[in-house]
Amino acid sequence: MQTAIRILVNTPIWVFALLAYLVWQGLQSVRPRTQPLWRLLIVPLLFFLMGLSRLVLARNDGWEPLLAWFVAALLFASLALYRGVRLLAIDRKNGLVTRSGSPMPLIRNLTVFSLQYAIAVMAVMHLDGHIAAAVISRAISGATAGYFAGRTVSLLRSYRNAEK
Repeated sequence: MQTAIRILVNTPIWVFALLAYLVWQGLQSVRPRTQPLWRLLIVPLLFFLMGLSRLVLARNDGWEPLLAWFVAALLFASLALYRGVRLLAIDRKNGLVTRSGSPMPLIRNLTVFSLQYAIAVMAVMHLDGHIAAAVISRAISGATAGYFAGRTVSLLRSYRNAEK
């Protein structure tokens, strides 16, 4: 219990602000809504950068974690491209997109945030020095970056292909 409290106490304030933002965005996504396209790109950009940061800031752990990152990124980018983005309406003139309501963005945001938080805790506790932990953490980061890159490409493709 003391370890969990120490972890929470030593977590930077911006992490809690990010969590609050992700929960707020997820709760907003439960209802259908119309937003500017750029607003739909904020969460994917945040998660893409989180996933990419683990690759950029990683120690040199050998080729296995790097391979795990790239394989996971490719698999999850493919998954996101395959699933696509469901949009109800696109107003290119005003740069607006209408999405249907779903609890999935909230679930996805909390899951990805939790996994990324756990990876960060592992890194601070120097647990990612073990090859298995390094491979798992890079795979999760690669999956995060790949999924949100694929999702962004899918969104922009749908927006571009919409009738004017």
